[in-house]
Amino acid sequence: MQEQHLFEYAVIRIVPRVEREEFLNVGVILYCKKLNFLQAMFALNEEKLRAFCSDIDLAEVKTYIQSFENISKGGKDAGPIGKLDPASRFRWLTATRSTILQSSKIHPGFCEDPLETLTRLHTQLVL
Repeated sequence: MQEQHLFEYAVIRIVPRVEREEFLNVGVILYCKKLNFLQAMFALNEEKLRAFCSDIDLAEVKTYIQSFENISKGGKDAGPIGKLDPASRFRWLTATRSTILQSSKIHPGFCEDPLETLTRLHTQLVL
């Protein structure tokens, strides 16, 4: 039997009108310290998003999602936050904020394979 690893994840949401608190799940980010794993997975359903807010700027939303992905991957091309260690990037990305791209509260769990778990969570919570 493979070893179980503690992981944390959050659901990433688009909140077109922050004052209404309505949101559409568009991604999941998962962090596993022991395996040094940090990855986000996204799927933007533009039709559903337009149902929430017909005048939303999709290009802007896609830019926010791309920036989120870049920071989760890390590296010099992801700006100053992208240079931080995975734990710090995860905490920064999942911090509470009042903006169009938000994360849920952080949820813990145990897994054998973080990528497999990320894919499963993405399927269950986003698709």
